[in-house]
Amino acid sequence: MSFSMAMPFNEGEEWMHKVLHVPDHDNPTSTMLTPQASFMLQRAPLLAIGTLDSQNRPWSTLWGGQPGFAQPLGGGIIGARTIVDGVNDPVVQALVGGHEKGEMVRGDPNGDGVGRLFAGLTIDLMSRRRVKIAGRVVAGSVGDVEVEFEDESERVDGAPETQEQIQLVTKIEQSLGNCPKYLNQYEIQPALVASKLVSQSPSLSAGAKTIISKADMFFLSSATDEDMDTNHRGGPPGFVRILSDTEIVYPEYSGNRLYQTLGNFQMNPKVGMVFPDYETGDVVYLTGRTEILIKNQAATLLPGSNLAIKIMIDEARHVESGLPFRGTRKIPSPYNPLVRTLASEGNFKSSVLGTPSHKHATLIKKTKISPKVSRFTFAVSGGVNYTPGQWAAFDFSKDMDIGYSHMRDDDPKSLNDDFVRTFTISSPPSSEGTQHEFDITIREVGPVTKYLSQQNDRAGFEVPLLGIGGEFKIEQADGKLTPFVAGGVGITPLLGQLPGLDVSAERLRLLWTTKLADVDLVLDTLQRFPGLAKCTQVFFTGSTTRHDAKLSQLRDQGVKVETRRLEKEDLDAVNADTWYLCTGKPLRAAVISWLDGKKVVFEDFDY
Repeated sequence: MSFSMAMPFNEGEEWMHKVLHVPDHDNPTSTMLTPQASFMLQRAPLLAIGTLDSQNRPWSTLWGGQPGFAQPLGGGIIGARTIVDGVNDPVVQALVGGHEKGEMVRGDPNGDGVGRLFAGLTIDLMSRRRVKIAGRVVAGSVGDVEVEFEDESERVDGAPETQEQIQLVTKIEQSLGNCPKYLNQYEIQPALVASKLVSQSPSLSAGAKTIISKADMFFLSSATDEDMDTNHRGGPPGFVRILSDTEIVYPEYSGNRLYQTLGNFQMNPKVGMVFPDYETGDVVYLTGRTEILIKNQAATLLPGSNLAIKIMIDEARHVESGLPFRGTRKIPSPYNPLVRTLASEGNFKSSVLGTPSHKHATLIKKTKISPKVSRFTFAVSGGVNYTPGQWAAFDFSKDMDIGYSHMRDDDPKSLNDDFVRTFTISSPPSSEGTQHEFDITIREVGPVTKYLSQQNDRAGFEVPLLGIGGEFKIEQADGKLTPFVAGGVGITPLLGQLPGLDVSAERLRLLWTTKLADVDLVLDTLQRFPGLAKCTQVFFTGSTTRHDAKLSQLRDQGVKVETRRLEKEDLDAVNADTWYLCTGKPLRAAVISWLDGKKVVFEDFDY
């Protein structure tokens, strides 16, 4: 019978707990190969591996392709046998590099009987299960193997029939099950390796940057003198931001608060990372040094983050077709927040965070326009100054942030939410410099807008106003037509600027696409700005059965009404060189592609 002894947290983990005010809790890591870890090793198609090279630099890699390539052998010993990139995989090279093929290499490179440190993460991306393991290498070897696939689609152009296969035996000294948060779902299939080293240097090549920029996950390894840790980080594509050719940064999302990886970084800042491209089999390996950014440090560089890790790269390798598997993207994690862009990339939060708010906006009127769209009028004591087309930034954290929670399936995106929101001011400023009231017109699409929609305008609801910003200004060139493409409530930047524009069919053209459920938003807009009707073409989607009378009312006002989607031909019919645009991301991408060669100015709320 085996017993697992309780493990203490190391000094780095204790430091992280103290700085981040984590309540005292036990370390759940087991000092043995648990039944859960044994089961996952036999079921999971992937195994992330980390080890140290001869310079004590950590590296990470990703092996597998199909379940069953790793098996428990008894006594905490596991064996793995799988196709690998024997030439350019840094972990393979660290474990068995420099030896003849087929030669069994002992895991104690110094001959002292102490096996080389290693860590692993056995992971099934379809079921979103993962278990961490760590211990010592017993022995390993790489040899040639003839590969036959029943399915010819598993072959890779240029891949040799003879592949390199590693056999690795390790002794497990630690294991720990992890939660499914931030695991983006992929279906994994085996593939042949056709490795080609594209670049290897202290800086990122263009190809390496492309892989990192679109990655929705990576694996990283950290080490102390005593042990190693390999784990996963996931998020939306692009959640890792590139600072320069030699530096990257990523946000640390809300997790289990063990801080095993970051605790290791506190004791030893070195890191090994692997970025897989599941579609192509290309991969980026890198090793470097980390800097832990906490609170203001994180928010200054990556606004919206309370914790982030900056990596200074020592060596990066970009390898084509180096992975022995491919993956088909399925369902992303429901816990993924939006991509947090850098302050240097124009993240608006960098201009409104970092200084305490001294103003509050009080809700004085709420007008429900359509089932999901409302207009809110706020009063600001002391007033504010804004120009047409700008936005107001609000902080709802005092009312909505209920503190730390590891998992919250009813509202997963709230776990990494700072509850700061910007809304375009939809009312034009008066001729006076200081404005004591302003409107925002919003659609109920998330927890903050839902919360705001539930407020009573007679109850004195107040919210901190962080600031005013934005530079989206519509400029009409003399004698030329200015078109504006709006998607739903994307009409709001135009509304605040209408009094300063020439609203005639010859000078302004509005192409507005929205759902028929929001037809009252169109009617409300034209009631407030009747001169806009004759230069407006509206594209409604959805059933027209219950809205015929309202559509007829719009036509009677001079609006050109279409009950279909906006198409490229609609834009081609408008002769203009400069276009203005405020829509959702998918439509924006389509419109920009349709307007290739034209100047397109758009309002960006991707944050």
